[in-house]
Amino acid sequence: MYDRDLVREILSQILKALDTVIYRFEPVKTLADFSGSPTGMEKLDAICMQLIAIGEGLKNVDKITNNSLLSQYPEINWKGAKAMRDIISHHYFEIDAEIIFEVCQNKIKPLHHTIEKILKNL
Repeated sequence: MYDRDLVREILSQILKALDTVIYRFEPVKTLADFSGSPTGMEKLDAICMQLIAIGEGLKNVDKITNNSLLSQYPEINWKGAKAMRDIISHHYFEIDAEIIFEVCQNKIKPLHHTIEKILKNL
């Protein structure tokens, strides 16, 4: 068995980071909104920081639960979500803004919904 309170705390932190990504991404309508100006690049950097935190949190949840919790929710590509953290952290100067844009546009809200569902089920 694992420490459910600790897992709830980490999932709550992940949910807050997801809320932050959703808020920061809201005004971004095209890839050029990221890459076309210094302000857009700052927004990209700020979102990447939250994606790192999310990936790290997911890794911690897996560690604490011995990989038993997230796998119960196969609608999310957990390996990809955790790998995003590694890619951003270790290859920062090679980040593809198009990939971050696609992740924010298509993956963040489903992840948010699933984290809410996990919290409700705990």
